[in-house]
Amino acid sequence: MGEQPSGRASSSDKRNKSTPGESAVRKPGASRPAAPHTTAPTAAEKSPVKTSAGKKAAVNETPEQPAAAKKAVAKKATAKKAVAKKTVAAAGQAPARTTAAKKTAAKKTAATQAPAKKTPARKPESRVAMVRRARRINRELAELYPYAHPELDFTNPFELLVATVLSAQTTDLRVNQTTPRLFAVCPTPEDMAAMDPERLEELIRPTGFFRAKAKSLLGLSAALRDRFGGEVPGRLEDLVTLPGVGRKTANVVLGNAFGVPGITVDTHFGRLARRFGWTTAEDAEKVEADVAGIFPKSEWTMLSHRVVFHGRRVCHSRKPACGACAIAPLCPAYGEGETDPEKAKKLLKYELGGQPGQRLKPPADYPGQPAPPMAPPAAAS
Repeated sequence: MGEQPSGRASSSDKRNKSTPGESAVRKPGASRPAAPHTTAPTAAEKSPVKTSAGKKAAVNETPEQPAAAKKAVAKKATAKKAVAKKTVAAAGQAPARTTAAKKTAAKKTAATQAPAKKTPARKPESRVAMVRRARRINRELAELYPYAHPELDFTNPFELLVATVLSAQTTDLRVNQTTPRLFAVCPTPEDMAAMDPERLEELIRPTGFFRAKAKSLLGLSAALRDRFGGEVPGRLEDLVTLPGVGRKTANVVLGNAFGVPGITVDTHFGRLARRFGWTTAEDAEKVEADVAGIFPKSEWTMLSHRVVFHGRRVCHSRKPACGACAIAPLCPAYGEGETDPEKAKKLLKYELGGQPGQRLKPPADYPGQPAPPMAPPAAAS
């Protein structure tokens, strides 16, 4: 057998070959060699990465932590708890006034920011349904005011024409208290046309805007004298040519002095026509045209009186007496005014409220009291 190459060691050689010191450990029965002179590894060296919880535990468990430091930590914790308790107590013991003020402010804010109550939407009304409802309102008003009449005192067309011109921007009562002295001085167009302007202004001063009204009365009186033989014409086309006379005044004169049907659109009539849903127009002539298309011509004059009566007594501009209104079930605007019956009853005026009417000489069938005459001026001292 030949020899193994010298570059390779046998397996027995490998097993026997070891570094110095290892053979002593591996030999059975041999004593353990002395440990080298090194310091034992600390806990930090054994586990170099620690959690925060671990660090806290290490700190708490360190026997060398001074007692003064522990007391300081406990003192700080106690102080924090005391501050928190005081804050809670202060919040709970706020003065009653402050709490009440906050509640009031909160209510006001809620009321301001609260959405307005929505009125229930009404179903769209057809033209036929509206006409039927409008005519029923007219019948109800006729039953409520069988005594409806023009509320200006007059005995002939000229007096009614003058009184209607004076009624602008004032009440019929004030006109009725003014015209007796006026007609005592100038009962005819010729007499009025010949009057001194300052004298006429003084007579009609209580009605307001007396200068402009005096100018209109002098002009229409002269026109009646010169163009119509001193007589009031009975046609709309002629009446509107007179100074100070428009469609409203002309319709009042035609309907009540000549028996010619006409719709008088004053502030009361226009307001109620819109509330009743007969029109949406603001212009008087448009309102007149819309209402004329709903009612037969024979009803125009009396319809005007009934609606104006209702507007002056019940359906006021600012505080309608909805709770005392006989036609409330037919009115789309119900609820705009006072709906409580007892409170609404206190809003009624003239004969419905137990008060005098506007005419000094009302018709015989008028159920209320006549208006008092104007008090005489106080004597100069």
